[in-house]
Amino acid sequence: MDMAERADKDLAFMLRYENVAWYDGEVVRILDRRVYPAKTEYVTCRSYVEVADAIRDMVTQSGGPYLAAAMGMALAAKEGAGKKGEAFIAHMEKAASVLSHARPTTMQRMIDITSGCLEAAAAAIVQGEKVDEAVFTEALHTVNARYAKTALAAKYLVDKIPDDGTVMTQCFAETIIGMMLKECRARGKTISVICAETRPYFQGARLTASVVKDMGFDVTVITDNMAAYTLKARKVDVFTSAADVICMDGHIVNKVGTFQIALGASYWGVPYYVTGTPNPKHPTIDTVHIEERDGEEVLSAMGVRTAMAGVKGFYPAFDITPPKLCDGVVTDKGIYPPCDVARYWKKA
Repeated sequence: MDMAERADKDLAFMLRYENVAWYDGEVVRILDRRVYPAKTEYVTCRSYVEVADAIRDMVTQSGGPYLAAAMGMALAAKEGAGKKGEAFIAHMEKAASVLSHARPTTMQRMIDITSGCLEAAAAAIVQGEKVDEAVFTEALHTVNARYAKTALAAKYLVDKIPDDGTVMTQCFAETIIGMMLKECRARGKTISVICAETRPYFQGARLTASVVKDMGFDVTVITDNMAAYTLKARKVDVFTSAADVICMDGHIVNKVGTFQIALGASYWGVPYYVTGTPNPKHPTIDTVHIEERDGEEVLSAMGVRTAMAGVKGFYPAFDITPPKLCDGVVTDKGIYPPCDVARYWKKA
C-alpha cells in the first residue's frame, strides 16, 4: 500500500493503524486499550491464538478487533509456513474460525474480515507470493477502506451538528469519532463533546475523551448514570453512537447503556444518529446473540474491588435500541430511517 494514501492521516494517536494492531513480520502488537491513556503499552501476540485471546480479553475494543483479527490472520500464515497444500489451508481455516469467534456478538463481521484474508492467502499461493505478506496487505486495504468509508459517513453526520453544538457519545465509537472531528476541523466548525464514562472498562472516559482531546476539541466526561440529566442541563444538540450490529429491521446493538441514553434523548427531543452499515446477515434482532461477560468484571473499577466479597455481578456487554428511538442511520451513502435501511443495499 502507498502510505501516502492512508486514511488514518491526521487522526489521533490511538486511531493510527500501528497503534491499533500491527503485524511486523514476526508478532502482532496490539495497543492495550484497557490501560490507555494512563499507560501506553502494547500486548505482544506470538500466535493467532494469542491474538484471539487478546480480543476476547478486551485488549482492544470497538473497531480494534477487526484489524487485530486481520493481522492475526497474517501471523497465522507465518505460523503455518511449513505446511503444504490442504494442510496449510486447513490451518488457515482454523485460524479464521478461532479469530472470528473470539467474541460472539460481532462474529458475522469478523467472519467477513477473516474470509477476505483467506481469499488473499489462497491467491498468494497460486501466484507464488509470500502468504503472510499478502494477508498483511489485505489487512491494510481492509482497514483503509473502512476508514475511508467512515469518512464519508462523517460528512453526513457533521451536517446534523450545529456550529458550537454539543454532542454526546456512548462508549468508543472509534473511527467515526476521529473522522467526525476531522470533518469539523475541515469545515471550521467548533463543537464540544460529552462522553459517558462507559463502565466497566471506561472506554468513553479513557478512549473517546483522549481522541477528542488529542484532536484539539473541548471534551467533558460524565458518569454513566448522569446522561439523562446532562442531555437537558448541558443543552446537548445530538446524541450519536456507532453500532456493533445494525439489523435490517432497524434494531441497533451497541455497548450496553446506548438504549438508556436513547431513551433520555427521545424524552428531551435530542436526535439520536447511529453510524454504521446495515448488516444483511442480521435480518432481524432475533439473529443477534448478546454477549454476557463474567459478572466479576463489574465488581471492580480499574483494578480496585468496589463490592463486598460474595456480591454477584451481571454484565451484558451490549444492549438493543429499538428503531423508534433512532432518528437516522448514518452511512457512507447518506442517512436512512431505521425501518428503511434495506434501501442502503439498493442504492449504487
